[in-house]
Amino acid sequence: MIYAIFKPFIRIALSFFCRKIYINHRNNLQIKGPLLIVANHPNSFLDAIIIGAFFKNPIHFLARGDAFKKKHHRFFLRLLNMIPIYRLSEGKENLYLNEYAFNQSKKILEKGGIVLIFIEGICLLTNQLQPFKKGAARIALDYQGKKPLKILPVGIAYDRFNAWAKTVQISIGESIESNNLFPFCERAKNMNYFNIQIKQALDPLIIQPVSANTNHTVWMQFISLIGYYLHNPLFKVIDQLVKNKTRNTVFYDSVLFGILFLIYPLFLLIIGVILNFLFGIHGFFLLSFIVIAARTIVLCRNPIK
Repeated sequence: MIYAIFKPFIRIALSFFCRKIYINHRNNLQIKGPLLIVANHPNSFLDAIIIGAFFKNPIHFLARGDAFKKKHHRFFLRLLNMIPIYRLSEGKENLYLNEYAFNQSKKILEKGGIVLIFIEGICLLTNQLQPFKKGAARIALDYQGKKPLKILPVGIAYDRFNAWAKTVQISIGESIESNNLFPFCERAKNMNYFNIQIKQALDPLIIQPVSANTNHTVWMQFISLIGYYLHNPLFKVIDQLVKNKTRNTVFYDSVLFGILFLIYPLFLLIIGVILNFLFGIHGFFLLSFIVIAARTIVLCRNPIK
């Protein structure tokens, strides 16, 4: 329920956070479950947010378990259909909890749902594909639903990391029936074959986008400059807070997006009340200009520092 409510607002927010999001083979965004989406993982939770925002049907995401440590984080992430999964580096004592993640994924798929797993099992802020883990193969192997399970490779890449106004490329491959990925009698051989075939399908889908052209009219540059001065005080505070909280981690982009998603509407609400008090109905037009200026900053990519 909450996921469905947030989804259209997240898509709007992404248009203010990303300069451009390119999507290849958009028709595959309509695919129904049971579907296991297998993607690379260059940029923490932002990958899941972007991919999930554009698929028509709800998606459940397997996300790194260390992000669920704090109670309020756990509450918010579960609202977004995220399921915690743990790596050895996050503590051997947590590995038993992965049974819950795999069982939940299996139940969702067997009910005709969609699950997204980042097959590398690690995020390093790079578009280069990393070695695969066995989680995706395990989920597909254990599937026992009545309908055939489809595997959909999805590549996502960024023109830069730890920065807003980025260009994103999402490339969606063709779905593969899971039965075609398990030709052997031995489980270990099937897992290995699954990863080899998915790597061959996923590798060409990771296309690093070229930063979009930033040549714009004088008027756009002027509006962008006004937007810079209007938003810089707010952004400076948030940016410094996020940098302090995410130092030496890969979460800067994800946390920055999340905080702006929550804070910026409140900022507009406060400004709107003030403008309405000062200018009446004309305050609405001034507020609209502030919103347009915010998008123009992203289009012109004027740095707020």
